[in-house]
Amino acid sequence: MKAQKILYPTDFSEAGQHALSLATSLARDMGATLIIAHVEEPPMAYGGGEMYYGVEPPNHEELRTNLDAVAPTDPGVPCVHKLLIGDPAEAIVQLADADHVDLIVMGTHGRTGLTRLLMGSVAEAVVRRAPCPVLTVRQAAGVAAGLA
Repeated sequence: MKAQKILYPTDFSEAGQHALSLATSLARDMGATLIIAHVEEPPMAYGGGEMYYGVEPPNHEELRTNLDAVAPTDPGVPCVHKLLIGDPAEAIVQLADADHVDLIVMGTHGRTGLTRLLMGSVAEAVVRRAPCPVLTVRQAAGVAAGLA
């Protein structure tokens, strides 16, 4: 497989560190550019009328700073950063399509059972709808248990 663009979506969690390392290695070995992206979900509003209250909107400057701090594990790998707003799975798929991404490498929390049912799986939605191959990297057992 030859790739020119590899997309690494991040949620800034430790779970993604293994995926970033793998994405960097693949980009280096293939001579590809690494696209590091974060998708911020728009704030939700609760209630209506007099009972309406909203959730604080995200601080875009802080998000941009956090995103820019995510760097390939090999400084020789070229990268670009993209900050998106929307549904995470949908925005990742749209970015991959619009930027003609050859491969998506993303971490997955490995949730199962009720937790997965309630929280959903961004990785699963991306795998189902992406226009290119998706490599999911499950977090280490110590990270999943909060031991890392």
